Amino acid sequence: MRRLALPLLIALGLAACGRAPADPRGVDHDETLLTVTATGRADARPDEARLQLGVQSDAPSAGEASRLNREKMDRVTGALSRLGVKPDDLQTQNLSLSRINYGAERGRYRAYNTVEVTLRDMGKVGEAVTAVTEAGANVLSGPNLRVSDREAANKSAYAAAYRAARARAEAYAGAAGLKIARVLAIRDGGDSRSYDMNASAVGMEVANAPPPPVEQMSVPFSAGRNTTEVQVRVDFALER
Repeated sequence: MRRLALPLLIALGLAACGRAPADPRGVDHDETLLTVTATGRADARPDEARLQLGVQSDAPSAGEASRLNREKMDRVTGALSRLGVKPDDLQTQNLSLSRINYGAERGRYRAYNTVEVTLRDMGKVGEAVTAVTEAGANVLSGPNLRVSDREAANKSAYAAAYRAARARAEAYAGAAGLKIARVLAIRDGGDSRSYDMNASAVGMEVANAPPPPVEQMSVPFSAGRNTTEVQVRVDFALER
């Protein structure tokens, strides 16, 4: 069996002792880790409005209540179709038919039908509210104003968040007599829903009531803007 000379064994042992394990955070032994969290914001004009609307009908029999409700909803969807709303932009949210067991209507039947309408022409939101109310919708709420392509709208927010993180890191590094050597990691903190909706809209909820006069519904509608906030967390390696 071959034996290594004692000086060689000592040299190998010293070399092994001097090799520090790699830092799992990615920084070198002469670097300092700095983690910064920053926020970016972006404004975008909504290009989509969602309305919840429906009809409710009472009648002596279940069949009659269903028929009346179907006729009302047909008139409502017809009014929306004339405004350019496509079938794919209508989604049923609730269908119900029940016997009334209380109050003055006891023993009669009530049919209820609600749909969600997606309006893609923001200039027709106020007109749509007027039209469906005239057509017989007696349940109405909204609109919920949205930006359809949120990723595209938020690109500037992502960039602003990173720039803010970089500027903050440079300030910390300068105060400590260091400089940014490299970026180790960038972590997306996600985005919150739009929190600043500067919009005025025709929004109400009416149940089992006659449609209000058209002139009460003809009010201005403004889409305003939605502000989305995103966060980013960045790890920087600092050096002298």
